[in-house]
Amino acid sequence: MAGAVLLEAKGLTKRYGSIIALESVDLQITAGVTGLVGPNGAGKSTAIKLFLGLIAPTEGSVTVLGMPTYDALEARGRLGYMPEHDCLPPAISATEFLGHLAQVSGLPPHYARIRAADVLRHVGLHEERYRPLSEYSTGMKQRVKLAQALVHDPVLVLMDEATAGLDPAGREEMLELIRRTSREAGISILLSTHLMGDVHRTCDRLIVLEGGHVVEQGPVSGFTRETSTLVVEVDDAEKLATALSNRGIETSKDGKSLLVELANDELYDAVRDAIVETEVRLHRLAPRRGGLTDIFRKQNDD
Repeated sequence: MAGAVLLEAKGLTKRYGSIIALESVDLQITAGVTGLVGPNGAGKSTAIKLFLGLIAPTEGSVTVLGMPTYDALEARGRLGYMPEHDCLPPAISATEFLGHLAQVSGLPPHYARIRAADVLRHVGLHEERYRPLSEYSTGMKQRVKLAQALVHDPVLVLMDEATAGLDPAGREEMLELIRRTSREAGISILLSTHLMGDVHRTCDRLIVLEGGHVVEQGPVSGFTRETSTLVVEVDDAEKLATALSNRGIETSKDGKSLLVELANDELYDAVRDAIVETEVRLHRLAPRRGGLTDIFRKQNDD
């Protein structure tokens, strides 16, 4: 299903009285892993509820494989959802929980048990599948929440803060599991998060919400391309900065590095000549790459 539009929003607007949560949002989610990011109050939670068909839009529409999510049960059945908060029944085992959900989705009991076992094996809980969920650690519960979102074989899973509450090792394991789910199981993912590191590690595309509007979207690689800022790291930054200032070149500091805005190619040559002239030891000379955190910095500057 590469290249196919899995979910599409057109003119999507949601108002709560005088409060506008989303306004005229247009976006498409295709195969792979897509990040949905934005500060608190940006509209991420409202967007997910609208995508799932849990609430009706004030204006506009959401479709999954061309079917409206709010009006079509079949469309909602093609989605999986991994919520942020703990929502698991504590008294039953993971295999009972997933087997029940698989039957609810339409599988006969025998095949539901097989499907539950397969999905729990995929998320790394095959050995622990008979233990009560109340005995699971936070990381194990996160895996169960992912498993229940996968058990009915959806085309797209919506994940809300998938690494919440996890220690560094657990976070790395969950991010790898997200990538493996997309790569090996062929199930696409929309990852709603405020952690840019999670996006950088897992996502192919990025959608940025700000104040209920889509302000950026596109391939993640497009947000980390080279900039016109030159990073210069030497063993005596002050000496080089003085030499560049004498040449009329302004610099700024970023840790131990000097930053130079390259308005033209001649400036690059001037920096090189200043390094030779001062005889400082050069450790790094390269264009700065934009980071995902620069997205929010840019929005705040505006």
